[in-house]
Order: sequence, then C-alpha cells, then structure tokens
Amino acid sequence: MPITLEGPRVLLRRLRELMASVGERQQRLDQIVQVIATSMDAAVCSVYILQADDLLELYATEGLNPESVHKTTLRIGEGLVGDIAQHARPLNLADAPVHPRFAYRPETGEDPYLSFVGVPILRGGRVTGVLVVQNATRRSFVDVEVEALQTVAMVLSEMFPAPDGSLEANSGKENIPRVFSGNGLTEGLALGHVVRHEPMVEVTKLIAEDAEEEIRRIDQAVYELRRNVDDLLLTDDVSHAGDHLDVLETYRMFANDRGWLTRIHDAIRTGLTAEAAVDRVINNIRVRLTGQRDLYLRERLNDFEDLSNRLLRILTGRAVLASEDKLPRDAILVARTMGPAELLDYDQKKLRGLVLEEGAMGAHVAIVARALNIPLVANVRDLVGFARDGDEIIVDADKGEVHFKPSPEVVEAFSDRVRLRARRLKQYARIRNLQAITRDGFKVTLNLNAGLIVDVDNLDLSGADNIGLFRTELQFMVSAHLPKLAEQKEFYKNVLDAAKGRKVVFRTLDIGGDKVLPYMRVREEENPAMGWRAIRIGLDRPGLLRYQLRALLAAAADTDLYVMFPLVSTVDEFRKAKEILFLENARMERLDGKRTKGLKIGTMLEVPALIWQLDELLPDVDFLSVGTNDLLQFLYASDRGNARVGERYAFLSRPVLKILAEIIKKCKEYKVPVSLCGEVVGNPLAAMAVIGLGYDEVSIPTSSIGPVKRMVRSVNRPRLQEAVQKLMLEQGGDIEVRLREIADRQGIKL
Repeated sequence: MPITLEGPRVLLRRLRELMASVGERQQRLDQIVQVIATSMDAAVCSVYILQADDLLELYATEGLNPESVHKTTLRIGEGLVGDIAQHARPLNLADAPVHPRFAYRPETGEDPYLSFVGVPILRGGRVTGVLVVQNATRRSFVDVEVEALQTVAMVLSEMFPAPDGSLEANSGKENIPRVFSGNGLTEGLALGHVVRHEPMVEVTKLIAEDAEEEIRRIDQAVYELRRNVDDLLLTDDVSHAGDHLDVLETYRMFANDRGWLTRIHDAIRTGLTAEAAVDRVINNIRVRLTGQRDLYLRERLNDFEDLSNRLLRILTGRAVLASEDKLPRDAILVARTMGPAELLDYDQKKLRGLVLEEGAMGAHVAIVARALNIPLVANVRDLVGFARDGDEIIVDADKGEVHFKPSPEVVEAFSDRVRLRARRLKQYARIRNLQAITRDGFKVTLNLNAGLIVDVDNLDLSGADNIGLFRTELQFMVSAHLPKLAEQKEFYKNVLDAAKGRKVVFRTLDIGGDKVLPYMRVREEENPAMGWRAIRIGLDRPGLLRYQLRALLAAAADTDLYVMFPLVSTVDEFRKAKEILFLENARMERLDGKRTKGLKIGTMLEVPALIWQLDELLPDVDFLSVGTNDLLQFLYASDRGNARVGERYAFLSRPVLKILAEIIKKCKEYKVPVSLCGEVVGNPLAAMAVIGLGYDEVSIPTSSIGPVKRMVRSVNRPRLQEAVQKLMLEQGGDIEVRLREIADRQGIKL
C-alpha cells in the first residue's frame, strides 16, 4: 500500500528521535532501517555508505542477511546501487533482477526480492550513500513513495558527511606553489588575493512543526528574492546593454519560475522545513542537470543554485552577503560555480579576477565577466579545496592557467608580462583609428568575430572595420525558450544599429554538436561535430531557418544584409538554403512592401569536400568565408574539443597552407570576395602567412585586432608574397620557424 502524505511527517519525526537518541551510530542505524521498512510496508530496507576508497559499503539492513553488513561492497557504477550513486538519481524497478546493471551478491540473500526502489543520499550536492527499499512482489513504487524515500534520505545525510578522503577534508594541508590548468573564458591577467565565494548555506533544521507556516515563510522569502533581483536590474551601476541585459532578464525569469516554487511547496507538505525543501529541490535539479552534455543546461544549474542560495540566506536571516564584506583591493574570487547576479554583488572596482571549477564560454557568468572585462579561468579542478581567503594567486586568462601561492620568481615574471602587455596595449591604442594598410599601400580588411551586442559595442574600441562573423546561435543559447519572431527581429535590428552602417555578416544558426538548445530535443550522437548540426538542421527543420531568415530580412529592411550559411557540404545544400532565403525575401516584399537595400548571400567553407566543388559553387555565391576551426579539425580528423587530440594539428603547416592557396586562387578566378575566419588567424604570424598567400580580409577576435593591425602596417606585401611562394615550394623544414625567419628578415612586427 503506498505511503500517504501524512506518513512522511510521522516517519521523519520518528527518525529524528532515533538519530538524537543515545547509543552508537550502528545501533541507531539498525533501528532506522527497521522503522523505514515498517512505514513503507517493505520487506527490505538497506543503507549503503560511500567510503573514502569510492566503495559503497552495506552499512545496515532490515530484511537482508545481517552477516553481509560491512562485508558487501559495490563500486561506483556497479550494480543498481552503484548506478544510483554514479548518476545521483533514483531508480524504481518492478523486476530488478532483469535490469542490465543488476549485480547479484549471494551473501545478502536478496534472491526472493523483485521490486526495488533506491535513492541517493546527498549532502552538499554530493552522493554520500544510497537508501534502498525492496519487496518480493513485482510492482513499481508510486511517485509519492519515491519522494518520501528521498526526504528520508535527506534526513539520513546528517549522519554521513563526505568521505574522509574528499578534497574538503584535506583542504589547506598543502602550502606549496601549484599551477592549475583550465580554460580562459575571457582575456587578461590578474595578480591578487583569494576571496572564497560563499558556499551553499548549510541547512540544519529539516523537520517542520507547521507546514502552513513554512509555506507562508517560503512565499514571503520568494517575494523578497524577486524584489532583490528586480532591484539588481534597476540599480546596478554596470551598463546593461544588449546581451548583458538579456542574461539578467533570463535570471529574473528563473526567479519567477512557478514550477520551481510549486516543487518547494510539495516538499514542505511532506514534512520538511522551508529551508530543507529548497535544499531538496535544488538537489533534484542538480541531479537532472549535472553531467548533461549540453553546456547550456549545465550552466542553467548554476543560476538555480545561485537563486537557491539567495533564498536560503533570506530564510535563515543571513541576507547580508559575503560579497558585501570589506574586500581587498585586489580580490580574486574562487568558487565552484557562480551565477551572473552573484558576480554583480561584488565591488567591481576591487575585483581583479575570477576562477571557477565549472563554466563554459556561453555561460551566463562568463558573458557578464566578459562585459566587465574581468579575467576568468574556468574548469579549474581542485583549487577550491586548497584556496583560503588571503592566499596569493595569479589568474592568466590568456593561457588558461592559475598560479596558486606563486613563487617570487613567478610573480616577477608575471609582473614583467603585465608591464609588457600594458605597453603593447598603448601601442595598439595609438593605431586604433588607423587603417590596416601595408607599407606599399595595400588595404587589409580586419573584421571582428561577434555573437553578443557587447561585442558590437566594442567595434569602435577595437579598431576593426566590420563584423565579419556574427554568431546568431548565442541569442538562442542564452534564452530558456525559442526566441519569437519579434524578439529575433529586435535583436538583429539592435546589432545593425550598433554597427552604425558597417557590414555585419550574419551566420545562420550553427546549433547541434556541442551547442544544443535546452528546448530542442535531439538524439545523442557518437560524433556530434560531424552529425546533425548547422545547415543540416536548418534544411531538415525549415521552419526554424525560415523564421530566422524572416527576422533578419525584416530587421535589415532598407539596408544591406549579409547572410552566410554554416557547414555547407554540397552545392545542393547551399542552393536549397538560398532558395528558402529568396522565398522569404519575396514574401516580405509581397506582404509588407519592403525589401533589403542589398542582399548578399555567402557560405562558410568548413567541410573539405566543398573545396572540390568550388567551380560549381562560386558562380552562385556573393562571398565566401573559410572557417578555419572546423576546416582544420575535419582535415586532420582531430576533434578540437578533445583535449587529447585537439592540439595535434597545426594551422601553419604545408597541407593547410596549400589548401588555402588553392581556395584563394579559385576565388580570384571567379572574382568572389573571400575571407578567413577563426581564432587561429588572430595570431599575427598566421595572419602574416595568409596575407602572403594573397588573402586581404580576415575575421578575428577583438583582442587580435590590435596585434594583427600592427603586423600589417609593417609588411611590404609584394616582398612577403614572394617569400611565402618560395617557402611553399620547399621540401621539409618547420613552416613556423621559416615564417619567423621571413618576419625577422623583412622587419615585420609580430
């Protein structure tokens, strides 16, 4: 018979009495499993506890062979219990022995039992054990029983902290300089002292005396939370232009999520306090989102954790944040994760850098950090366990490194780099408003890669000519729902207005692969980089592509519009996409009487197969953009997202340069403008090489505009092209070394 809603409250009180009673922990735990089995009308109740060696040990049982207690163990991922611990999620089975993960342990005597339900015991978001209930009958447990068991597991977690071998237990024991590697999500260098971001508020009171009073408390706290988020949007002194504002609006949307509050109410009605209910709900969200391949969904977890922590601070009367305490003048935040609003809580004048254990380029906090020019290194494993407030630390976002307690020699070398960087920035500032013209008077067009409004706002500051690549998918990735037609149109109109008449090349949605939208269901693929993505999705789901093209055309009415399709593999794909664009253009003219001033249609060249179709393709395109990131990984069969092989290929190599030479030759033959796009071309040496091949237009990151412009203005183009042509005829030798020799001989500034 399923457990009733009244049952959990009675059960929780009984468990707390047992946990508070005098006696050894083993004795209390033996009584607890008996009470749970009786309350849930179950034949078996067992508790497995995670040990320091990552083994799940049977710690107590009612119904299994008592001789197997402390003898039966399972590895993480082994058996049903190991599966629950590995994925931190419940498992509810009517016939457990037929499950492929079932691991038979004869010493337990569990042969007669068929139905099985297990839930993770979580503490601070980490699995510390597994609670299991079994019966001889073949049936699935109902949702209310599973939820009751999760609530019980939450209470049991008080008895079992993290294993002694965890980093938290050993934190602070090492006092030696260390270098941690991660991913630089912004640019810049910072030297300062650690400020540990406030961890999740620990909930101590779990069982409520009055459910209605707890619901009143949570409703009042949520009201205050929403007001605080609204105040953040209205009163923060940071510019909220464009995408920065979109991020915070999305954050406010999470705060107003009715489903989130409903789940908290439901948890309170099982007998939990408001604080425990918030903790329970965020644990469930964490279970669903942690481990997702979708980076955006993983980052959404950070936002919910931030909101939950704020809500807990309000409930516990600790609304004054650690960030409001006195900060050192050179504060560097260190945290496991962080939401965008949390970052804005800190005094920006004193904040020098940010280090996170988790994070991705499209993360909300990364977008805000970029807008604030804060050096950010993410995916820095284990640092949180070592760092303490006041420790000296260096953040090198350019290299994706963090130096913890650096030696005096490292600090001095870092200081030299900072001084050199400052001098270089002054040099770039002096030529910002000058054109990238070679010494012999040839103009090289330097365009900017962008995806956010804030990037377009940097167009003047960077000294770039145009936006050579605008990644439209970022708007879709930071939104919790598919942007409506009006939203897309307004966004593209804002981009064009911010560009102030300069060319903006809009790349249609390049989703799929590692860029999965949270509201779009896709099948998991073995090799997503070469799977269903980009124009393949656009052609298979033409409604998505048509709406985007319709929004672009409407936003660009009475002005020039440049549209570019990504990951085109065949000429036929390009023609189908182009036809959809023509149909939408004709529709707009027919219904609205409007048309773009000039419509230019191009494609990315990222798939090597397209190189051998240029004779057929080029007469159909207005321009071509060579996407170096994907082209190189496909050319070398080397996944750039795989750390083990991503660095195995070299852009400055004969195969790559020969292919680029063939592409520029064909484009000149058909008189089609061509540009090179990608971070790798932002390296001055690489840019020098492609100018030597005949390219006169590149699209690169903001930070590369200054260094590449400085290089271009020191080049004699005919002399450079002659040297590069000779180099291409040579056999053997290191191309990069030979290019540097050319630069030295010709006085080219790298």
